[in-house]
This record gives sequence, C-alpha cells and structure tokens, in this order.
Amino acid sequence: MVGTVGRISDLPKVISVDDHVIEPAHLFETWLPSRHREQGPRPFAAGIGDLQYVGGKYRFTTDPDGQLTDWWEYEGQIFPYKRVIAAVGFSRDEMTLDGITREQMRRGCWDPKARLEDMDLNHVEASLCFPTFPRFCGQTFAEAQDKELALACVRAYNDWMVEEWCGDSGGRLIPLCLIPLWDVDLAVAEIHRNAARGVRAVTFSEIPTHLGLPSIHSGFWGPFFAACEETGTVVNMHIGSSSQMPAASPDAPPAVQAALSFNNAMASMTDFLFSGVLVKFPRLKLAYSEGQMGWIPYILERADNVWREHRAWSGVRDLIPEPPSTYYYRQIFCCFFRDKHGVASIDTVGVDNATFETDYPHVDSTWPHTKEVAAEHVVGLSEEVAYKILRGNAIRMLGLPFDEHQASVTVG
Repeated sequence: MVGTVGRISDLPKVISVDDHVIEPAHLFETWLPSRHREQGPRPFAAGIGDLQYVGGKYRFTTDPDGQLTDWWEYEGQIFPYKRVIAAVGFSRDEMTLDGITREQMRRGCWDPKARLEDMDLNHVEASLCFPTFPRFCGQTFAEAQDKELALACVRAYNDWMVEEWCGDSGGRLIPLCLIPLWDVDLAVAEIHRNAARGVRAVTFSEIPTHLGLPSIHSGFWGPFFAACEETGTVVNMHIGSSSQMPAASPDAPPAVQAALSFNNAMASMTDFLFSGVLVKFPRLKLAYSEGQMGWIPYILERADNVWREHRAWSGVRDLIPEPPSTYYYRQIFCCFFRDKHGVASIDTVGVDNATFETDYPHVDSTWPHTKEVAAEHVVGLSEEVAYKILRGNAIRMLGLPFDEHQASVTVG
C-alpha cells in the first residue's frame, strides 16, 4: 500500500478489539447444567432505588417505586444494568446511571444478529466483546462462595459466548472467554478447552492483587501464561478488571475516574515489563483494552531509564536482560478510540502494536460515527499504517481469517 489516507472513502473496515455484550436473560437457564440452574444467576426486573458511590464502587438498592430495571441476582447479591453501559442510541444528556431494561436498550446490546447489523452501520467488520454481569474478567464468579457453581457459571458463559453469541456470525463476532481466577489448574484446563474450539482470547485482571489474588511476580500464574503461550491465546486486560478505578481522593466525583482510567493499564504494563513474565514466555501476547495509548511513549522511556540507571538496586538486573521496551514492542498490544496524541506518536507507540476499538455500547462508544472518528485520527498517515492500526494488527494479534495476504508479522 502506498500514499496517505486523505479521504474517508479510503478507510478500511475496522476490527474492534474492545466492545461489550449485555447478557441475555436466558443465558444461565439455557447453558448451565440442570443441577445448577436453581442456584445459578437469576434474572429479574424491579425498580431501582438509591445509588451510593463508596470507595470507587457503586452500590444500588431496589425500590418498587423506582425506574424499572433488569437485574441479576446471584448468591444474594444484585447487579443492575445501567444506561451508561447500554448507552448507544441515547443522547449524551440521557447517558446516566439510571437503570435500564433490555427492551429499552438498542437490541444490538444483547442480540447477536442485531449487533451485526449495528456493526454494518458503523463500518466495523469484526468485534471482540467483554462481559458485563460477570464483570470484565469474571470477578463476579471469583468472589462467589460456591466455587463448584462458580466454575459451572464460567463454563456456561464461555459455552454461550462461543456457541450462541459468536456461533452464527461467520467469524465477525470473536469469542472472548473467562477463566476461573481462583484456581490456576482449572484456568489452564479452560484455556485448553476453549482453544480446542478455536478461541484465541481470554480476559484477565490488569492487577490481580486488587482482587485478592497472587501477583504476576509470584510465579502462581506461570501455568496459565504457559497455556496461553502454547495455544496462542491473547491475554486481554480491560481497564477496571481489577475492580478498582483510580481517583485522587475518595470523595472525588466519577469524572476523575473517567479521566484517569488509563492509569491501571499503565501500572499493569509497567508491572509486566519488570516482572520477567515476558522474558520467560517470549511468545505470550498481552492486550490492554480501553487504556488508550498517548501515555505509552513516556512510560517506555522511563522504564528503559530505570533499567539502565537503577539496575544496581532495583531488583531487575538479572531478571530483565534487555531494555523493557524490547518486550513491549515484541509482545504487547494497546488500543484506542479517541487519542490523537497517541496517533501523533505512533512511531514510538508502535505501528505494529496499536489497535482500534469502538466500545459499543458504552457511553464512550463511537457508534454510529466510528468511520468519521477513525478518519479524523488516521488522516495523513500512510495507507499501510492506517490499515495496521484499524484492522491489520488486530488480525495478527488474534489470528483472524481476514486479509491474510496483507498481514505482516512483527509482534508475537
């Protein structure tokens, strides 16, 4: 490919590496083994009551006089769907924390056929979707008391994801599966079970210690990383997959969290660069979802400087044999949807490391204007670079059966 992208008509179709799905009410009734269905997650509708924002987390109650909302009940805990997570089709002033039912949502939030239609409207060819009720890496099940039931729920979700959500999409809906975070041997088994049916993406916590799990430095996750490397399964870490979002003060408004949402991705990536994990598993691929990328040039510079200047005391002299940026360019993918600073630094961010997302159906989503938003970001870039960041890198990262004659292998 030659020349630069100057017209919106030149734009290749997007492959989005970060979207979301609202689970249909029948999911667990259909996909859980019959012996678990009575105790499994139960959908119900009720009015939504008070909202509290405590320690960076939202707490809700039901209220018979409140706005009708679709919920899940699981082990005595209740989880409402809110308008901000099913925001497509609403005006900006309507994208609130009010409750919402599936009938009030745009159907593409939870119906795969309608999702494909919305992707067609949005210049999107393929999409990788994170869970909602299970939370971004399955924390809902990791926190459950009955781990036998929780494991059944993880497997049921994955079966639904592979067979129902993605099954009839012709490869356009890309399966993203969960693992039982509380047991690494079970996690390895689930990686292999899903890889055997073509799954190449799993969701994981950006900072496991925030969930009360062992750190990536502990060695605990070694078998999981080995299984992902062996099967070509990409480890996808969404902002908020540690159940915490950064804020400067405990009583700061949610806007502070929204503005600082990239911080966890930045912290997680730095953790991995100095962990030795990417040295030990040189074919392991990590993907940071919804973290944007404008911050990456500085953190790579800083990490390399620390490695070079502080190696005598910083604990990485013998652990990290090459500058940390080496492992980033070899094994890590970032993604963006509104980040012109990142695009302006694309040579340092990495033309082979950046991918694109639409965040459908969240409040940040570029739907239905993704083509225009993407065009604003890639104008003036070469056709080759625009192709890579809008679809080519995602194809290579996930091993997708698109454009094989155009995909060049640099990372992974």
